[in-house]
Amino acid sequence: MSEKLLFVTGKLAEKSLHKVLQEVTANPKTPTFKYRIEQIGVSVAALMTPDLIARRLKSAGDANKMILPGLCQGDLSALHRQYGIPVERGPEDLKDLPEYFGQIGIAPDLSNYSCQIFAEIVDAPDLSVDAIVAKASQFAAHGANVIDLGCLPGKPFLHLADAIKALKQAGFKVSVDSMNSDELLLAGKSGADYLLSLTEKTLWIADAVEAAPVLVPAKPGNMASLYRAIEICLKKGKPFYADAILDPIHFGLTESIVRYSKLRKKYPQINILMGVGNLTELTDADTTGINAILFGIISELNINAVLATSVSAHAVNAIAEADIARRVNFRAKQDDRLPRGYSNGLLGLHDRKPFSYTKQEISEFAAQIKDPSFRIMVSSDGVFVYNRDGLYEAIDPFAFYAHLKVENDASHAFYLGVELARAQIAWQLKKRYVQDEALNWGVASVATNIKDRKSHREASLKERKNVIKKP
Repeated sequence: MSEKLLFVTGKLAEKSLHKVLQEVTANPKTPTFKYRIEQIGVSVAALMTPDLIARRLKSAGDANKMILPGLCQGDLSALHRQYGIPVERGPEDLKDLPEYFGQIGIAPDLSNYSCQIFAEIVDAPDLSVDAIVAKASQFAAHGANVIDLGCLPGKPFLHLADAIKALKQAGFKVSVDSMNSDELLLAGKSGADYLLSLTEKTLWIADAVEAAPVLVPAKPGNMASLYRAIEICLKKGKPFYADAILDPIHFGLTESIVRYSKLRKKYPQINILMGVGNLTELTDADTTGINAILFGIISELNINAVLATSVSAHAVNAIAEADIARRVNFRAKQDDRLPRGYSNGLLGLHDRKPFSYTKQEISEFAAQIKDPSFRIMVSSDGVFVYNRDGLYEAIDPFAFYAHLKVENDASHAFYLGVELARAQIAWQLKKRYVQDEALNWGVASVATNIKDRKSHREASLKERKNVIKKP
């Protein structure tokens, strides 16, 4: 039985909504449904509220689901109770409806992954125990499974045992990374779960503690020594990870990836760890793209864990990016698909579909406007501002100033300044712009405070009233 959907929209979007839904229903790949559109008299669909809809929409008719504009704010439960059918938000932009319907029933499940994240606190000896636990909580919130305490060469870690115990009491799994055998032995006896990094020469430490070792070559690139350490652990039945060491660009990157490939071919079933900081930290490039590529390689080689760092300012989100990348690649691998269309978390600077509307469509919207409120839209041609007095196009927001006539309206000028700056950035970077919404920076996005936006609107209305009252 096909669904009967009721779309609630505003004046400006009605025509476009009809056009898009006709295209959606004509597509044989789209689940069959019937639809009806109710235009409830507001100019901009995004300004709808559940209370407004409840007052203006008399009946849902024979619909068995109601779909509202994606930017409609507020609790929808009252509408569900009033009309007796499920009520949900559609996409923020109605041009995304084809994709929205194409994914009904097959929304990507990104809850699973096969690669563990060891998040290293590189300056642990310089931090207090409380500070270590606080940073561990931050990394865990970004997706870390294990908190790695990085020891510093030549600097005593006097509170190592206390830090491990505090982390364990807080529920964290802990690894310790050191070149000092005494520190590794202490870490194992203090309850660490993993020890980084043991060679065939220091493997004796693993016999003295319960912690699982992470094995590395005795000398850089010496895979024979790593293989010998692996064989020892396999014979003893000791759990371990093996790390072939990922080298930075121009210092052996390609060859080190080959080493991981050979390691996996030689030992198809063992656990392998890759430290990714040599690329994310030591390359002046956005880490979103680096992690996207790295985790594609990690997925193909069935690498079981990564050691990630977040030290440099440009790598501040590297652990959160690793979390998204591992989930996307796990899902795409299971689906036997390219890693596209699963998440926009790694699309920080650009969007795949930045411009929803053409210059012609924006002109058609502008022709319908009968009020003085400004609308802002972006197409591939540039930024557009329009109200009942005209349609203006530019790229530099300062070019609009002469047309806006807000020199005596501080609140409105402030608002337009914010929005036009966002629109210009969106056009330059080829990102999606939606008026009144912050730009989406993927994993780096920060939640906006709706109360701040509302308080500005209230202040603006109050200011306008005061201006009107003046003689």
